[in-house]
Amino acid sequence: MATTGKQLFTTLAPDGTLTLELVDSQFPDPTGNQVLVKMEAAPINPSDLAILTGAADFENAEYSPGKVVAKMPEPFNSGQKARHGKRLPAGNEGAGTVVATGDSDMAKALMGQRVACVPGSAYSQYAIADAAMCLPLGDHSAEDGASSFVNPMTALGFVENAKIDGQDAILHTVGASNLGLMLNRICLEDGMKLVNIVRKDDQASLLKDQGAEWVVNSSDGDFMANLRSAINATDAFYGFDPIGGGTMVDSCFKAMEQVAVSKMTEYSRYGSNQPKRMFIYGRLDFSPTTLTPSYGFGWTLSGWLLTPFLQMAGMETTMRMRQRVLDGLTTTFASHYKTRVDLEGMLTKEAILDYRQMKTGEKYLVTPWG
Repeated sequence: MATTGKQLFTTLAPDGTLTLELVDSQFPDPTGNQVLVKMEAAPINPSDLAILTGAADFENAEYSPGKVVAKMPEPFNSGQKARHGKRLPAGNEGAGTVVATGDSDMAKALMGQRVACVPGSAYSQYAIADAAMCLPLGDHSAEDGASSFVNPMTALGFVENAKIDGQDAILHTVGASNLGLMLNRICLEDGMKLVNIVRKDDQASLLKDQGAEWVVNSSDGDFMANLRSAINATDAFYGFDPIGGGTMVDSCFKAMEQVAVSKMTEYSRYGSNQPKRMFIYGRLDFSPTTLTPSYGFGWTLSGWLLTPFLQMAGMETTMRMRQRVLDGLTTTFASHYKTRVDLEGMLTKEAILDYRQMKTGEKYLVTPWG
């Protein structure tokens, strides 16, 4: 017996028309290792906005109850050719109560439990999820558990990746984000040195109040000198950046190289042989990534995604990380929300123009049942 509920879909037409709409969906009975979750809370993460809103023009979109029609400009429209005409669900993660299960023992064990899950369709009143990817929340609320996967596992993933690569210091370019604050708490717990870059004085104060030792403000006139000083103190030649576009990665590589050169005993025209590594894990800035040939050849820039990292790290590490998240759900891994909206509220002009700005500390939580 299928279950019916409201669900959000996003469709991009070949002509660049982006439609977000709520529809009544039929959710099939779960089979095998699947569970059907009655969704109670789901965050709007930057990673959700890529498919939800992208670079579309929501200032001049057409708004009606439960539906928005906007235009996706070039080159962003042709850049997403693979999704043209496909009606896609949205919402990477969330939390709710298991109301039906498939016939596997793992699935059956979750019946009636509140779980955090990663269905990829969390902006919905119900979602089918894989039991293996569900985290039983015990006495925790759905709101506590709603953001228990993407940000916590990503922040933990950075630290685990650094340890695998023999590093004891990390640089992070958005220190005061929800994820950045989590990363700071993890690094303090693990004795991992962390250089935090922020854009505002109040963000710097927020981090320092949470025990951060190295905080650098990119808006300061002496930003590069302060960044070099922090890298010199920590040996943070290994960094993570969700901005993507612009010059931030370039600035980090420059500062790393200048510190490395200052420690060299003899000159080399090839620059230092200090390995410098930056990972881009998001695209807060859609402009091209600017790199200048000013830091020798000992640098690596690559992308970082959570799922491939977990596959590389293996099931044992993944399960250990998940347990750590559960143990620290309301402390180390706590998320804070600016406001809560229901599914209809997600599609208002006021809400979209606000949450798509991805402002630090202003995350939205979706409550599908109001």
